[in-house]
Amino acid sequence: MTAKKTPHVLQDQAQLESITKRVKRANGQMGAIVRMLEEGRSCEDIVTQMAAVAKAVNTAAFTLISASLKECLVDPDTDADDIVPRLQKLFLSLA
Repeated sequence: MTAKKTPHVLQDQAQLESITKRVKRANGQMGAIVRMLEEGRSCEDIVTQMAAVAKAVNTAAFTLISASLKECLVDPDTDADDIVPRLQKLFLSLA
């Protein structure tokens, strides 16, 4: 039987707010992309917006992972041997 893995939940409220704002902005950009497609806008304009969304989402994900790693390494109650490899795997999934 394997031991239960403890999930990490980011506690840094400033980072959470920053990440949330970035994701909400990306969500709004996705709506704009849908409208652009429906309006028949140019491929160049649409792809430019898609690239902006991708960058915003990736930046939010990298920020979430790095802030979580920082918390895990600083918190003496965290089982870093369990959590850090999983966060590293998440990081690599974005590469």
